[in-house]
Amino acid sequence: MALTKINGIDLNIKTKGNGKPLLLIHVLGGNYKQLDIITNPLSKHFKTITFDIRGHGQSEKPTEYTLQDHINDVLGIMDFYNIEKTYLLGVSMGSYIAQGVAIAAPQRIEKLILTVPKSNGLTSSVQILFSEHAEEIKGKNFHETILTLLKFLVYNTEIMQHHLDVFETDLTPEQFAAANKAMTNFDFRKDLPSITAPTLVISGKYDGLNPPKDGQEIASLIPNATFNEMQFSGHAPVYEETERYLKLVEDFLFN
Repeated sequence: MALTKINGIDLNIKTKGNGKPLLLIHVLGGNYKQLDIITNPLSKHFKTITFDIRGHGQSEKPTEYTLQDHINDVLGIMDFYNIEKTYLLGVSMGSYIAQGVAIAAPQRIEKLILTVPKSNGLTSSVQILFSEHAEEIKGKNFHETILTLLKFLVYNTEIMQHHLDVFETDLTPEQFAAANKAMTNFDFRKDLPSITAPTLVISGKYDGLNPPKDGQEIASLIPNATFNEMQFSGHAPVYEETERYLKLVEDFLFN
């Protein structure tokens, strides 16, 4: 496995396909492979760039890092590949990073796709959910916790029983804690109006982590944004309504 040094950190980066660049950012505790379900079809039209964000997957795992570090890493990856301007897609935590990138360097984002996002938080939405149901999940391991709380995460728990890896993590408790800490006290609301890229905001109607009102708020603050609420999804529209999700993304990128 070849790692690429970005901002002094070894990152696991994968590229696929040809065409205009499309950079995708995964969820908290996850890895780039969780986006294969959409990266593979999209790479027929674009040069897709996915990566394990710092502290995740096969990338280097410092004991401490921040949301700003993630933002700088995306810009560093663009510099490494000599990408002046890119399409940018972020899912859940990836959407927080994507917002930060589009605010920090608006001229470098051609189009922006924010999937199940929120614009602000004292901590990660996962950590909030765990805290709210602390008694219910007391003594349970991570897998058992996800099974218990799945009803708050998705629309169709039966379908998502086959995709639990979307919500699970290979990180140690210490590494997961560091990932959560990076999401502490962020608020993009006052800066969202500075985003110049056409933006598509996608939320799931039954999302118990980042409900549609969070996506609607973001869309209302970005000058050239449209909002779409997926009717049969929770926090995982990429998996719950894959074909519909892909059509929304492709229509947006091609038009």
